[in-house]
Amino acid sequence: MASLKEKLAAKIPPMQERVKGILKEHGEKKLSDVTISQSYGGVRDVLCMIWDTSLLDKFEGIRFRGFSIPELQAKLPKAPGGSEPLPEGIFYLLLTGDLPTDADVKEVTEEWRKRSALPKYLLDMMNAVPKDTHPMTQFSLAILQLQKDSVFARKYREGINKKDYWDPMYEDTMDLLAKLPAIAAYIYNRSYKNDKQIAPDPKLDWGGNLAHMLGVKDPAFMELMRLYLVIHSDHEGGNVSAHTCHLVGSALSDAYYSLSAAMNGLAGPLHGLANQEVLRWIMDLMKTLGGVPTKEQLSKHIWDTLAGGKVVPGYGHAVLRKTDPRYTAQREFALKHMPDDDIFKVVSMVFEVTPDILLKQGKAKNPWPNVDAHSGCLLWHYGVKEYDIYTVFFGVSRALGVLAQLIWSRALGFPIERPKSATTEWVENFIKGTAEKD
Repeated sequence: MASLKEKLAAKIPPMQERVKGILKEHGEKKLSDVTISQSYGGVRDVLCMIWDTSLLDKFEGIRFRGFSIPELQAKLPKAPGGSEPLPEGIFYLLLTGDLPTDADVKEVTEEWRKRSALPKYLLDMMNAVPKDTHPMTQFSLAILQLQKDSVFARKYREGINKKDYWDPMYEDTMDLLAKLPAIAAYIYNRSYKNDKQIAPDPKLDWGGNLAHMLGVKDPAFMELMRLYLVIHSDHEGGNVSAHTCHLVGSALSDAYYSLSAAMNGLAGPLHGLANQEVLRWIMDLMKTLGGVPTKEQLSKHIWDTLAGGKVVPGYGHAVLRKTDPRYTAQREFALKHMPDDDIFKVVSMVFEVTPDILLKQGKAKNPWPNVDAHSGCLLWHYGVKEYDIYTVFFGVSRALGVLAQLIWSRALGFPIERPKSATTEWVENFIKGTAEKD
């Protein structure tokens, strides 16, 4: 049977010809126009980049190579006795566009197991960092330190043909993904568990091993981590972490430079850090209201929050105009495994009352919850109560999608990204019709 790398290699030439044909026949066709508001407003909704691994629709939500989250939960292989999809399966799908078989997933699991050992030089560096350094800083540093062993960087120095760039990028990606669960667990145990490290279990899958190395014994937590790592894995190319990985990689920086940079973007409170901000808000709410509130108490608290010029964290999304399907998947998990959890009850009540309040307020384009509105309460329930580690788990997952796309970006020969910018003075002159044009 052909290996994953061999299957990928067979898919690259036809895709290269497909892209070449599009550019030859339709290269000058406009995809979108850009308004002044978009230029000043974070380039929102400007269709200007290619990201093949996933697509986000405002009204349908995220699709991974065309598959919705419920479809993935039904179709992707699962661990023996489990009900949630394995992250190895979503990586295989993102990389190849094909749904994997059980054998395909086992191949990825075994390949990552063989590459998973953390080198001594990395552990020495991690142990030199103060334990109270934010976990995302430690995570980014660890990824960057591994750059010492980059196959892509070495092959580039040796003068590899650019048509073969994808090959060492694949090797770096597989090496890096293999190590991320162990890095995340090492940071967690060193920072919060008196450095009591837990060795990986060679019989477990990638997500199951992360749960195991965190020291949580409940089998349901392994299922949660598998689900978590799948649904956070990709969210098309325009979000900060994905776009950062794409941008840095376009300079032919290797997977380590690119992913480390992406994690620095994910660490921002308007991106991946939001999951811990939501849980902190929920906990403060419960403290203020004396536990699980009534709907009337909660409604008043939310109105007071909005009147104070603050937002309800976890509600609204830059693109989505419906409840985030990732939120729904986590809610269904909670209803199955922890329906009587007090924090989940509050999260559910917030879900029941907040959208109507935001609609009545009239300012929110999207009053529905996003993925961050739910994930923290699940992790807390199983004993992972250290907020600052949550974004690291997000980063382990997001690496699956951004690195799969990075391989394809090199396979398709995407050039360095270099958009054109303008000054405010130029914009004012443009409005008056006096701006110089290229």
